[in-house]
Amino acid sequence: MAKPGLSAAAVLLLLPGFLSVSSVNADTLLSAPLNVTIKELKVNSAVVTWEILEGDPVIGFAISQQKKDVRMLRFIQEVNTTTRSCALWDLDEDTEYIVHVQSISMGGSSPPSQPILFRTPKESEKMASKSPDEVTMEEFGQAAQLRAGELIIIVVVLIMWAGVIALFCRQYDIIKDNEPNNNKDKAKNSSECSTPEHPQGGLLRTNV
Repeated sequence: MAKPGLSAAAVLLLLPGFLSVSSVNADTLLSAPLNVTIKELKVNSAVVTWEILEGDPVIGFAISQQKKDVRMLRFIQEVNTTTRSCALWDLDEDTEYIVHVQSISMGGSSPPSQPILFRTPKESEKMASKSPDEVTMEEFGQAAQLRAGELIIIVVVLIMWAGVIALFCRQYDIIKDNEPNNNKDKAKNSSECSTPEHPQGGLLRTNV
């Protein structure tokens, strides 16, 4: 009868440890990401976003990207981040893709999220869907650069014209100031030329 008593005591001693281990595993177990969505879908790229349950000790994410009906798989993993989005690049146009997202903690990874199926558009469809009045950020940046360059050219031209006008005004003032002296010289020269010359070089004298 001693052995059953010892075994019961051993079970009671091991039970708290078993419960503590179970609680640790429960704390580190993550829920699968929620509301996985594809945004900014383009011909060769897309952005996948998701949400997590509040309180999950998430330190990173892992994304599985696969073409539909193709076994090739791309695996993207990043840790030490709190971001809830990831860019998918180098996609093929008019192709269906399947995406799963997993959360990562210090204890491991969560189950994969529900699969998200999306198709990239064709280049022709993308161009057709773009309205004539639609302006992308890249085009807006190029237009801003062109406007800045035009403004610089206009300012330089205005400065050059202002310099030319100032130089012209200065030269005009110099010429105008010299005109009275030139008139005096001309008057003096004309008076000298009008004085009669006498071969004897003296005044005319009358004979007494």
